[in-house]
Amino acid sequence: MRLFETRPGDDGLPGPERVLAVLALVTGTLMAVVDTTMINLALPTIAADLDVSASRAVWITNVFQVVCAAFLLVFAGISELVTRRRLYLVGLATFVMAALGAALSRNLETLLVFRALQGLGAAATLSIGPSLYRAIFPSRLLGSALGLSALVVAGGYAAGPTLSGVILSFADWPWLFALNVPLGVCSLWLARRALPREAPRQGGFDVLGALLSMMMLASFFLAMDAVGHAAPLWQSGGWGVLAVLACTLFIKRQRRAPYPLLPLSVFNEKRFTLAVSASGLAFIGQGLTFVALSFFYQEQMGFSPLETAWLFTPWPLAIMLVGPLAGRLADRINPSVLSSTGLVLLIIGLIALALVDSSTGVAGSLWRTALCGIGFGLFQPPNNREMMSSLPPERSANVSGVMSTTRTVGQSVGVALVGAALALGLPVQVTLWLGAATTLLALLASLSRVSLAQRALVARRASSGGQ
Repeated sequence: MRLFETRPGDDGLPGPERVLAVLALVTGTLMAVVDTTMINLALPTIAADLDVSASRAVWITNVFQVVCAAFLLVFAGISELVTRRRLYLVGLATFVMAALGAALSRNLETLLVFRALQGLGAAATLSIGPSLYRAIFPSRLLGSALGLSALVVAGGYAAGPTLSGVILSFADWPWLFALNVPLGVCSLWLARRALPREAPRQGGFDVLGALLSMMMLASFFLAMDAVGHAAPLWQSGGWGVLAVLACTLFIKRQRRAPYPLLPLSVFNEKRFTLAVSASGLAFIGQGLTFVALSFFYQEQMGFSPLETAWLFTPWPLAIMLVGPLAGRLADRINPSVLSSTGLVLLIIGLIALALVDSSTGVAGSLWRTALCGIGFGLFQPPNNREMMSSLPPERSANVSGVMSTTRTVGQSVGVALVGAALALGLPVQVTLWLGAATTLLALLASLSRVSLAQRALVARRASSGGQ
């Protein structure tokens, strides 16, 4: 297989050693992604069993997401001091032990504690996952490796709801958490054996910057959650003001810190900044669409939650099929052209979904959703390659942290926009048009870096002898 071939001059791990290392990343990522989608579908069941209200049960998901979002940049910075391998192992072990604790929980308070610990473990692994792909694979295969990563994430999103429904049909909800334990033990063994070793960075750690980062991201997520649930203005506004204040102080701190958590100089590279912008805007569109269609399919078309989950399946399945191919092509041709083409298809798909009505039928919804998945699958791996390859390898951990944070922030904004629109009494289709508009902005950002990416591609070919 091309991903595991070794050529003279390759950086990264030798071909045979990549296999176990990739398996470690794949299993770790699958656990974090599948866990989230499984638990979302199971919230009504857990609420009934623990005898709590739906509004309280939502925090089983929220506390995981808030903690995970708050620590993404922090762990990306810590990885440089303790090495990515050690951080990944500790994060994975934390996630697995917390999953066991969640499975054994018999009240909401205990479950929330272990869900917070799961979010902490997930943040440690997800914050550095993309950068580990860069350490494992040679530069010539970076796009293909990130395409594989997109396949794994999409597969997790596709399998999560179905797996949850199957498990809940013959077992109690604690088994949703217990499933992570044997898989996590296998992943830990693989990671300890195969992940590349590296020397830690010498120097200090920006503790104040880390605290401001956690405050900024946690308050931002809570503000978006408050907007999405139509909370009182003082609540969403209060969290929003705190997020802006923390962001302002964080930026000032990063400019003066001797060892900044996130060196702001990385944004001087236009390819990186434009790729980050395109990613955030595209994830707004995706997050918005998923929530909007959930309401539309269930409230206006009368589908059950499980039927709705099946209607979403073409999106991640299309990413699974297209993502690896797009990543492989990004190693050979201009990644920005591929990303821009994908965004065009995504815009067309979102517009087509915005035109859906109760008479459209299942088949009409499925092809529209599949078109969106094809577009997103063609966009994401090449765009991630641009983010990762536009900066030197020593900045890989920073890039990985920004990549994960951008995804989380974009999806949170998308969800909040749907909630705000519904609170104002606007039709769900309006939010889909808004998703198409944000994706159009992503397309403009992607198109503006085509010439920069082409020059980088020419330089890369010259340095590698045309391979």
